[in-house]
Amino acid sequence: MSSTATELSVPVPWGQISGKAWGPDHGRPVLCLHGWADNCGTFNTLIPLLPKDGRYVAVDMPGHGLSSHRPPGVFYSFPAYVADVRRIVDGLQWTRFSIIGHSMGGNIAALFSALYPEMVDAVVLLDTLGFIPTDLTEIPKVMRQGMDEMLQYEKKTEEKRRVYTYQKAAERLSAANPTLSEQSVSILLERGLVQLEGGFAFSRDLRVNFKNIARMSFEQSLEMQARIQAPLLAVLADKGFCVTFPDFSQQRVASRLLQGYHDRSHTVVTVPGDHHVHLNNPEVVAPLVSQFLQTNVIPQQLPA
Repeated sequence: MSSTATELSVPVPWGQISGKAWGPDHGRPVLCLHGWADNCGTFNTLIPLLPKDGRYVAVDMPGHGLSSHRPPGVFYSFPAYVADVRRIVDGLQWTRFSIIGHSMGGNIAALFSALYPEMVDAVVLLDTLGFIPTDLTEIPKVMRQGMDEMLQYEKKTEEKRRVYTYQKAAERLSAANPTLSEQSVSILLERGLVQLEGGFAFSRDLRVNFKNIARMSFEQSLEMQARIQAPLLAVLADKGFCVTFPDFSQQRVASRLLQGYHDRSHTVVTVPGDHHVHLNNPEVVAPLVSQFLQTNVIPQQLPA
């Protein structure tokens, strides 16, 4: 697979969703969804190592990278992102496809696969369990916090965007994501910055930082997990997302979600690395993803 990608965009009611495509136009369709506050550059190093017969489309989710921000007053939430995925694949004229999702993108991929199981032929989760359940007693507090953040933001007069030198922007991204390699930082900044007079500003919408008001309980998460029909591969990093669970109750929830995948004969693999291992060290992740896609998708698409 060539590392050369072409830019693409899909129109949406409030603007456009931007992205990049690799591989033959009529190759096996694979949609790639990035993590929170990242952009589609997160797949730059992984996709060239995947099977060459795939048509890989990696998108900047709304409010990220080069994609349009949501309109004023509109919240960012997982159900809204799922609707975005439907808009994207409708624009690409895909009716059945595979999804690779990192972190937040994996949560979107899992929820989409539960709601539209007939459209998905394989799911790959990169350092995520697919769902982040919220304790029932916490949901009201988190919902209110997300609403209050949005309302406070709307009351502010128009603020000038903070302008950085490129070096300062790189330092800021590194400080927020200390496990990113220097190369990975520069890859994410390609679409993560916009040039302004006097320097650079981060392109993402500040509102993506607000608390997500659409929460799911543990029971709802298990129900959604059970509705995923496609074969699923979860690649977890041994120093990644699951390691950051601070308390026993979260670890217990993670254990139950993992058991749910095992019970349905899905595949869960742990690799050495951190939360962005797919970007920092793609050679660790690529063989697992390639074998999974070749085993579960290609045979289905061979002529009878």
